[in-house]
Amino acid sequence: MLRVAIVDDHPVARQGLTTILSAAPDLTVTCAVADSAELARGPGGEVAADLVILDLYLTPGRPALQTITDLSTRVPVLVVSASREPTDVLAAMQAGASGYLTKHSTEEGYLAAVRAIAQGGFHLSAQLADLIQTATCGPHPVQHDALSAREQEALTYVARGFTHQQTAHRMGVSKSTVDTYIARIRGKLHLGNKAELTMAALRFLGGARE
Repeated sequence: MLRVAIVDDHPVARQGLTTILSAAPDLTVTCAVADSAELARGPGGEVAADLVILDLYLTPGRPALQTITDLSTRVPVLVVSASREPTDVLAAMQAGASGYLTKHSTEEGYLAAVRAIAQGGFHLSAQLADLIQTATCGPHPVQHDALSAREQEALTYVARGFTHQQTAHRMGVSKSTVDTYIARIRGKLHLGNKAELTMAALRFLGGARE
């Protein structure tokens, strides 16, 4: 059972997310609070959840970037927000978020994001076409010849939001082989966290379409 914690300053939003997630047979909501300081924690101070859903603007006018950074060192963070601004999405990713959903997302969208991130993936809301366009037209395109054909294929799946297991299935290889491809990609392109890998993947996909 996947344990999910919710941090959102709007009671209606907390209740709505709790209802959506609790209806899924493989998910359980451990707590739904207005501030990250109220999150349930274990004896060692660790968050008592496998994933945290966090509203980006807990304080009006100021994105909770430091909260994302603090939480993401311990547990994957899925950011939700009404904002579709590329600057907000990029800032959340750079702070360590494992995904970003707009509050216009469907119930299925929330469930898919939570499950993908729980499996080690990275998930962006389908409505964020403007961010993808910005990312793929970035000033530092990925050099195709730096990667092998199979590494390029794996990176394409990363850009499309597939987990390593899903990528392995589509490539006809084991998950450990995909893990190796991704490790090589990170090394060749000097990438750090999942956000950097995803941004590189999006730029690669955009360059491949040109």
